[in-house]
Amino acid sequence: MGFGWNFDNSYARLSDTFYASVGLHPVSNPEIVVFNNPLAKELGLDSNALQSEEGVQILAGNKAPEGSFPMAQAYAGHQFGYFTMLGDGRALLYGEQITPENERFDIQLKGAGRTPFSRGGDGRAALGPMLREYIISEAMHALGIPTTRSLAVVSTGEKIIRETDLPGAILTRVAASHIRVGTFQFVANWGTYEDLQSLASYTIIRHYTDIPNSDNQYLYLLQEVIRKQAELIAKWQLVGFIHGVMNTDNMAISGESIDFGPCAFMDVYHPETVFSSIDTHGRYAYGNQPKMGLWNLARFAETLVPLLDDDEEKAIEIAQGQISQYMGLYEKHWLSGMRAKLGLFDEEEQDKALADELLSIMQKHRADYTNTFRALTVGKLESLPIHGTDEFDKWLQKWEERRGRQPQSIEESYELMRNSNPAVIPRNHRVEEALEAAVNEGDFSVMERLLAALADPYDYSSGANEEYCILPKNPDRPYRTFCGT
Repeated sequence: MGFGWNFDNSYARLSDTFYASVGLHPVSNPEIVVFNNPLAKELGLDSNALQSEEGVQILAGNKAPEGSFPMAQAYAGHQFGYFTMLGDGRALLYGEQITPENERFDIQLKGAGRTPFSRGGDGRAALGPMLREYIISEAMHALGIPTTRSLAVVSTGEKIIRETDLPGAILTRVAASHIRVGTFQFVANWGTYEDLQSLASYTIIRHYTDIPNSDNQYLYLLQEVIRKQAELIAKWQLVGFIHGVMNTDNMAISGESIDFGPCAFMDVYHPETVFSSIDTHGRYAYGNQPKMGLWNLARFAETLVPLLDDDEEKAIEIAQGQISQYMGLYEKHWLSGMRAKLGLFDEEEQDKALADELLSIMQKHRADYTNTFRALTVGKLESLPIHGTDEFDKWLQKWEERRGRQPQSIEESYELMRNSNPAVIPRNHRVEEALEAAVNEGDFSVMERLLAALADPYDYSSGANEEYCILPKNPDRPYRTFCGT
């Protein structure tokens, strides 16, 4: 049967230091529960064939597709600040699909069974966390944020043991690549200089072909990774996204968001917001994400020191010089995005103060992050807890005066806001509602309706997806997410 697979395995042509080839671990009764038809088309795959009985066997890890090279990738990482050896403990990389547009994407099965890196784990995944990743990754894509994608979730017909017995599942993840900061850390600690050079050169060819062919190509690599991460994390902040586990093994060199475990979107605005049950000290709180990006990038820069200059002191100086530019780049991207959220086309010196003042008012009055900007966009402020307060009235006057000083019309300003402020995000209570119906009742219709709403988050047409903008009954109630391992 023709599935449309067009695999290349360039990563497998690197030294086997970087990976371990793995066998398949078949499951008993696989069944597709959600399938991404548009993504399959983009990848050049035959949706009907993949959803056939034979196709399901491939998505379940029971049968390897033609041309694939199943492997588990090696990497290390700082997890909550502590360095350890890791690797794909429950993921299997089939290979790299070459699309009709000649683009290259990793096809990975998450929850496919034990690998040499499983560290005593069962290598499996539960249905709930895999559906969560599907929902969040596709929502992030629709929001215009670089992210891994989800092609399918397959239930396995088997139970896995966590705190209780849970239904098992396998997610097919699609990524520009799975090269992480932790991949470089692994090679820097346990590989050779040649391995490090090989990985860096491969990464340049895979992701940064615009880098000039010069003696400083590794310096350019560092610069580009810093630039992409600054832009990515700014985008997270602008929509209120909290990753939850910004360990170095969860920072992709491609600049994509990756590993959606205990992630969630903020309701009530507060910089100290934490959802992850394992982030007990708030290391990865919403307000900390920019500086944790800096911390992770510093670890990446450390791995490149041997490649930046033969003189170690000079190499460290070069690396520090590049890392020092990160916060400026992040703030530039964040402020540019915040200007767009406020309908500002040009730049004025006081714009950051204007944005910070609004956020301060929102924090004081426990206003919802997304709905505050949504209300500003549609001009309906009556429902906001900050409406009618002296400080917000004064801020509104400043904002209107600021918009009046730019040449663009007010309607153009509102159009910019409609394209910059999502009307719909994957609200935590809506995600939980969808997961509970799917996992506990076998009802996937709730998730399907949610996915349909999230597919067009900037739709401001009359009444569009209004129900998904409604806050939970107790938006201040503590909400906890779990990593699913």
